[in-house]
Amino acid sequence: MPVLEDVVDEGLDVLFCGTAPGTRSAAKRAYYAHPGNRFWKTLHATGLTPYQVAPRDFRVITTFGLGLTDLAKHVSGADATLSAKDFSPEDLRRVVERYQPRFVAFTSKRAGQEYFGRSVDYGLQEERIGMSRIFVLTPPSGLAVRSWQEGRHWRELAQLARALPQHRHRREG
Repeated sequence: MPVLEDVVDEGLDVLFCGTAPGTRSAAKRAYYAHPGNRFWKTLHATGLTPYQVAPRDFRVITTFGLGLTDLAKHVSGADATLSAKDFSPEDLRRVVERYQPRFVAFTSKRAGQEYFGRSVDYGLQEERIGMSRIFVLTPPSGLAVRSWQEGRHWRELAQLARALPQHRHRREG
């Protein structure tokens, strides 16, 4: 049984994929639940959500054309505690092929590297999963403050996602 269930729907604009739920997220049974994590704040600041969603309300994210998953579904903890065997790139590929989001956004280099099996840079990648474009973001975790770069890559992703025709699930407003 996964630590956190996927939050997905067909036709999403962006499916965010983390490495694994952190300790606080696992305990609260909510994505990006640590108060120092910038995930929810950044979604709002970049215009991907019309208000700052509280971690406990994470399921509402599909109404904004967004989804949530992790590459390591059956463990929790900081990236440094995870081993390569914890990750399941094939499970992610199946989810992406089933739901076909416009973008898959890895919320850390580690997640992107574990998926591709090689080193990756931040930003839009050349590869795709089916028709889904892939983007690697700076981690929103408070532990990753050195790589944050004022959310530059998050703004780039938001600009690309907003340039698309509005998603059918997104609320007018």
